Amino acid sequence: MSTVTDAPPARRPFVHTWRQPGGRALLAGSTLLLIIVALGTLAPVLSGYDPEAQDIASRMLAPSWEHLFGTDALGRDVFTRTLYAVRVDLPIAVAAALLPAIAGAIIGAVAALAGPRTGRGIMRVADITQAFPHYVLYVLVAFILSPGAGAFIVGVLLVSWVSYTRIVRSQVLTIRELDYYRAARTSRLSRTRVLFRHVLPNALPQALIYFASDVVIALVALSSLSFLGLGIPQPTPEWGSMIADGQSYLRTAWWLTVFPGLAIVITGLAFSLLNEVLDDRSRR
Repeated sequence: MSTVTDAPPARRPFVHTWRQPGGRALLAGSTLLLIIVALGTLAPVLSGYDPEAQDIASRMLAPSWEHLFGTDALGRDVFTRTLYAVRVDLPIAVAAALLPAIAGAIIGAVAALAGPRTGRGIMRVADITQAFPHYVLYVLVAFILSPGAGAFIVGVLLVSWVSYTRIVRSQVLTIRELDYYRAARTSRLSRTRVLFRHVLPNALPQALIYFASDVVIALVALSSLSFLGLGIPQPTPEWGSMIADGQSYLRTAWWLTVFPGLAIVITGLAFSLLNEVLDDRSRR
């Protein structure tokens, strides 16, 4: 007769140390991300300029020791604005990926564990949501709520939960066929305890892998909307809006677009490296 323990069967560690295969990518991604966070956190210390202060007398200056990344058309220090933009873009991108991950994981577990009718109903809603053009929905929400962080996060939440729901539902359907789940269900453990102690811990690793890449998607989406004037409103420093400000000066002031663009690329690279490591180690 099967005995039920308070924990699911032992799993191999999902994340090993950086000395294991793929450790260099893990070290590189973690180091890049820590540097980015540190630069954003220490922005007031690293730069003595106000990111929103205008100085027309110093407009369009090329990179120098006084202004490392040059200045923009309003005389604002681009290095300062690039650093302060970390405080805007990174938290919003993480929040825009985290909230759909939480909602999608719960909905996916419910879709797998509830009755067939409920599960089919949830997945039909997911199909309809996924068929709707995402950027159109972002723009619609921005018009309704006015552009800003809140509108962007709500817009992402309305569409991005679907991916996590599909991932978690697939994992939970597999777990339902395992002996330890059947033993837990036939015991006196409550459904809530079975869900949070036996099911979700084993279903979430795949969702975590997707989360690392979803942060990059959210970051690019936020920058794209800000570039179009539908993301973070001016004069708040934000990488997408900084690129938009510099698009008219590509030939004469390359620094206006290159440095915020590099910030997006490096941040995306950091999360992509972490995603690669997580994906590789989940397959072992």
